[in-house]
Amino acid sequence: MQIGMIGLGRMGANMTRRLLRDGHSVVVYDLNPAAVAGLVTEGAEGSASLDELVAKLEAPRAVWLMVPSGEPTEKMVEALGQKLASGDAIVDGGNSFFKDDVRRSRALDVKGVRYLDAGTSGGVWGLERGYCLMIGGDRASYERLEPIFRTLAPGRGEIEPSAGREGRQSTAEEGYLYCGGAGAGHFVKMIHNGIEYGLMQAYAEGFDILKSAALERVPADQRYEFDLADVAELWRRGSVVTSWLLDLSAIAFAESPELSEYAGTVEDSGEGRWTVTTAIEEAVPVDVLSAALYARFRSRQEHTFAEKVLSAMRKKFGGHVEKPAAPPQPAKG
Repeated sequence: MQIGMIGLGRMGANMTRRLLRDGHSVVVYDLNPAAVAGLVTEGAEGSASLDELVAKLEAPRAVWLMVPSGEPTEKMVEALGQKLASGDAIVDGGNSFFKDDVRRSRALDVKGVRYLDAGTSGGVWGLERGYCLMIGGDRASYERLEPIFRTLAPGRGEIEPSAGREGRQSTAEEGYLYCGGAGAGHFVKMIHNGIEYGLMQAYAEGFDILKSAALERVPADQRYEFDLADVAELWRRGSVVTSWLLDLSAIAFAESPELSEYAGTVEDSGEGRWTVTTAIEEAVPVDVLSAALYARFRSRQEHTFAEKVLSAMRKKFGGHVEKPAAPPQPAKG
């Protein structure tokens, strides 16, 4: 099957490779000509502009976007909407906000251009493992492009279906799923990433407690020096907390027990915020997910003014003496 791929970063390029391996025809475009040239050597058909990409695709066309969410995606959808024809389809595989999907789908529908939102999970490992795909939008276009989704998805592999699923007609066991109308795919992906924040924070805090068991402030007879790489490896085998995130943690500890090359500053890509905002709109309590998001905010700051206020109050009501602020460092040079 033929498809266009716009955005040849780590995920877009690997998705293109996975499609090529399965015999699909992929026309590629990126703002970086070198990225296009590299994939041409692997069998893709290159294009130097959006117009050229659209011209090389046979109707009804399908174009998959793997560009940063927000303005880059907005501009690309708008530009493609002007160039594509009725019956063509745009697939946004990035991390867009589901409400933007609803708006874009409505705007494109006037021209007959179909819109699919495809929440895509798999990261840099997706080339070999496959990508978990959560898809929303026009049902007919989803069915037309199902060969693409099937190739990109992990497939059944060695994972047995959950007990009780006998007789269910679903592609979920293949690693891709039509979730509903416009925005439904990115809605499911948004919650997926919100849960991811919570899982990651739980692992991080647990390993922090294990590492801190060796500190001098802990009574000597309760002081332990745990090998975090070994504990992580242990938990991978038969434990109820095993997961791919734990697998990745085990790799990181084996490579660098102190994680000394990491500063501890943790960014967020937006889905955690959207998850919490949506929970507020639905009046759903999300204690863990919101705390995990705020922990990421906190990782980017030195001590905040709020913490200074807390220190001041503790000293005033209880005489608690906090560690003084470090003196300012003289300017170099």
